[in-house]
Amino acid sequence: MSDNPTPSRPAAVDAEGRNTPADKNTAAGKGTAPDNGTTAENGTTAENGIAPDNGTAAGNGTAAGKGTEAPARRPRRRRPRFSVERGWFPPLGTKGKIALVVSLLTGLLTHGYHLFRYPLYLTDEGIYMQRAWSLVRETSLSPYTYDYDHAPLGWITLAGWVYPLPKQFETFGNAINTGRFLMLLVHVASVYLLFEIARRLSGSVLAATVTSFLFNVSPIAVYFQRQVLLDNLMILWLLLSLFMLLRREITIRSVFGGGLALGIALITKENAIFFVPSFMYLLYRRVKGSASSRFTSTLWPFAAATPIGAYVTYALLKNELLPSGFDFDLNNPPADHVSLLYTLWWQLNRNQGTLFSHTGLLQTSWLVRDKFLLIAGVCAMVMCLWIGTRDRRRNLGFLIAGTLAFGYAFYLVRGSVVLDFYVTPLIPMFALNIGMITDRLLKGSFANRFMRGAHSMTRVAVPSFVAILLLVSPASGYLVHTNTEGRTQIADQYQSKINLTGMQHAQIAWVRKHVPPNSRIIMDDDLWGELHDVRPFYPYAHSHWNASSDPDVRDKLFRKRWQNVDYIIMSNKMRKSMMTNNSDGRENWILQALRNSTRVWSDTQGNIKLEIYRVQ
Repeated sequence: MSDNPTPSRPAAVDAEGRNTPADKNTAAGKGTAPDNGTTAENGTTAENGIAPDNGTAAGNGTAAGKGTEAPARRPRRRRPRFSVERGWFPPLGTKGKIALVVSLLTGLLTHGYHLFRYPLYLTDEGIYMQRAWSLVRETSLSPYTYDYDHAPLGWITLAGWVYPLPKQFETFGNAINTGRFLMLLVHVASVYLLFEIARRLSGSVLAATVTSFLFNVSPIAVYFQRQVLLDNLMILWLLLSLFMLLRREITIRSVFGGGLALGIALITKENAIFFVPSFMYLLYRRVKGSASSRFTSTLWPFAAATPIGAYVTYALLKNELLPSGFDFDLNNPPADHVSLLYTLWWQLNRNQGTLFSHTGLLQTSWLVRDKFLLIAGVCAMVMCLWIGTRDRRRNLGFLIAGTLAFGYAFYLVRGSVVLDFYVTPLIPMFALNIGMITDRLLKGSFANRFMRGAHSMTRVAVPSFVAILLLVSPASGYLVHTNTEGRTQIADQYQSKINLTGMQHAQIAWVRKHVPPNSRIIMDDDLWGELHDVRPFYPYAHSHWNASSDPDVRDKLFRKRWQNVDYIIMSNKMRKSMMTNNSDGRENWILQALRNSTRVWSDTQGNIKLEIYRVQ
């Protein structure tokens, strides 16, 4: 194995795909013409004893006997121009560089415009920025009891981003805006990696361009990838790991870096594990037959396990790896301390039902935002799997793309608890499959002799026409859509009149003007940063999740009595979450406080309603 990133010139490949040494210095034996490229293939032949006038003398290996014909040449065997397994990738070229720059600029525009106004701040955005705040201000993983619900590297990354900024959490207005700007940078970096991955898996700039286009302009992508989510950070590390495995030459550096990036993805969000089988198979195919295959096959999982080992060691040192008495009874959670393994066991056993019901997320959230990407993505995934399994040697790229999408799709449909933003990692995988199938269909459809003259132009024109239809058709919702009144207008993510987060700013402004800082407040997590990091501070403002489950908040501050609540800062989504979270009656006292309160402020826009209640 070499650590030199510049690959050596590959040997010739025989008909069965085996390497044979390049016979560069073969002399012209009796009746044998040398296979060195200076032959009659350039259009010049030696006839009637006259040497070809191409600057090559007979003494240099050109057979030209007097009065005799040059012996018939053996056809030169050319190595394949493209092979994922051997790292033979076409050069990017000028057109490829232009397509890459356009893709990066498109991603910057579609995901950057209206960034701080759309969509509404999400509960999980507030939770991750709240934990980043705790790292920066208190050097702890959470301002509450950290219960290992997620691995911590995601908000450690957010804290590392915030800490050197001039105003830290308020650099871009508030904590969530500051996190969203990082998501914009993460998206642009992901576009570059996804473009190169698509090009190296398919050998086509067109496939890479289509992939990046969908990843940039899909409404479901714009909606979720703007938000401060662990899934977006996980995608970046996964794409970096895959990119390292698709370098021209597998080196110690690329293997270790790819494994380490995968390990970081796993402790950013644990569901990255569903991509691991595809990564392992790609590594196996890349190092198969090499002299250092055993070493690289060991180094890669070691590098991936290193971040995971650090996380497990942290829990072990805090005596929080195992539950008390090694008791994994889900009906009786451990009361004395939290446990990493117990939390993982609890998450594995959660069950929510099916995504395919009329009230499931597929119907109510995902297809509403982008039918084309999801339906075409499933079809393209099936086609990639079919093409890849038919010829795993020649179509390794299709097999990898198909299994990446299939592995994560299996996670979503297996029946566990799924939140709407869990679909985010599937978006680039579906885009990748669609891009590769688009390229393959265009190659096959226009290969006949009647269309060869228009082939190259058609391969650009057809995807461009489809892209224009997606952008201008109200049915797709990519650039324009039909509103609830039946009028066609610019899509919400690009409509300057829509300022959803402005409603939350107005809500916070009313609190600062009318609510004393020592008030005991129950709210949603998206407001946490505003009330704890900007003066005047509201130290007794807590989310309904913590007020109902954290013993320090529930039993010491509120004592589970509705009379100890002063204000409830409410949204219709928070109200729904409280009802869903109350299967065991834990939020009964909060709901009772809501029944004994008076609404003092409200604002409504579309299907979003924000309110503030003063408890009597």
